[in-house]
Amino acid sequence: MKIVSSAFVDGGRVPDQNVMKAIGGMNLSLPFQWEYAPAGTKSFVLSIIDPHPVAKNWVHWLVVNIPAGVTELKEGASGKAMPAGSSELENSFGDMGYGGPQPPRGTGDHPYVCTLYALNVDRLGLPAETSLPAFKVALEGKVLATAAITGKYGR
Repeated sequence: MKIVSSAFVDGGRVPDQNVMKAIGGMNLSLPFQWEYAPAGTKSFVLSIIDPHPVAKNWVHWLVVNIPAGVTELKEGASGKAMPAGSSELENSFGDMGYGGPQPPRGTGDHPYVCTLYALNVDRLGLPAETSLPAFKVALEGKVLATAAITGKYGR
């Protein structure tokens, strides 16, 4: 399985329009396209996590129940144009949906690890306020394949 973004190359800088408004961005959710899902895929899940030591696995976006026939999320889709049946969960900012990069000034580049999971189930019945550890537990035994791309942002 492979995931790409038209906004940045793997290891490249996340564009300013995709970062939080508080630091001059537009907080548009990042666009993603994927292909080569394994046979038996019934749904997808997407996560964007910042594992930087300062961020401590900050959740920027959790999307569950993306139908198996979907192969992309368009830029700015969060809260507006998500695939039918999908659900956005709460991020670490305490908001529903996408919360772009907003690393503390002077902490260097933060990695934003964007991971797509192909699942062998149609739906994950997770509440909106699901924590990252609970999210990971919910995936156990259901992941057929993963693909990841990492964007960086610092200020």
